[in-house]
Amino acid sequence: MTSVIDPVELRSHVRSMYRSVALEPGGDFHFETGRAVAERIGYPAAWLDAIPAEAVDSFAGVGLMLDLAAIVPGDTVLDLGSGSGTDALIAATQTGPSGHVIGVDMTPEQLDKARRLRDAAGLRHANFIEGLIEAPPVTDGSVDVVISNGVVNLAPDKHAVFAAAARALRPGGRLAVADLVSARVLKEATRANVALWAACIAGTVPHDDYVGAVEAAGLDVVRVRANPDYDFLSPRAREAAEKYGVASITVLAYKPL
Repeated sequence: MTSVIDPVELRSHVRSMYRSVALEPGGDFHFETGRAVAERIGYPAAWLDAIPAEAVDSFAGVGLMLDLAAIVPGDTVLDLGSGSGTDALIAATQTGPSGHVIGVDMTPEQLDKARRLRDAAGLRHANFIEGLIEAPPVTDGSVDVVISNGVVNLAPDKHAVFAAAARALRPGGRLAVADLVSARVLKEATRANVALWAACIAGTVPHDDYVGAVEAAGLDVVRVRANPDYDFLSPRAREAAEKYGVASITVLAYKPL
């Protein structure tokens, strides 16, 4: 699961694209954004109605995982790649003020938007922190639930991401991620294309390798669910997704007691 791409160059390109997702969510992207895709992949309308519409406008997730996360009042939740805050803010409505949500993202414009919308919603127990998902700035063993939506595929080192998630979790804590995987290994020329990385294509790895990376972090995978209602928008992304069998899955795993 090694990368053929310069991680610094990749992060710069990803920041640029997701800056646009924050500031111009109706823009021309390889992937769909907004409420329509959120509802199609399974988000209940009541969840989306409970948070500011501007957050949902910039939603760029690939599947539903909050149902499997089973967040309860008082939980501490870590959202890896929190974007403009859709999942983190929904989680904050579920934890209640007795809980705590920590959103980690590397794009300043996404963080600024999430913080502004958090304040507007009065969900002050949600904090949005700049950082990398490979090294989230949280204390080891301090988190009940780790969530992530369509982001781990953007990381060159997926083993590092899942190892960080495992470290953050308390014993018995759970990881719930929605992400993109492939049916076959991508060609190196495709994996070296930064535009296709930012489009959530070139960073995908085969299904079994992805699940294996979760397990290699010491987490017990208990459910893998296909998300067939997710699709790409641009012809280029659709062509690449069809060629390599790129599809969305949700994974639920637990940290052993």
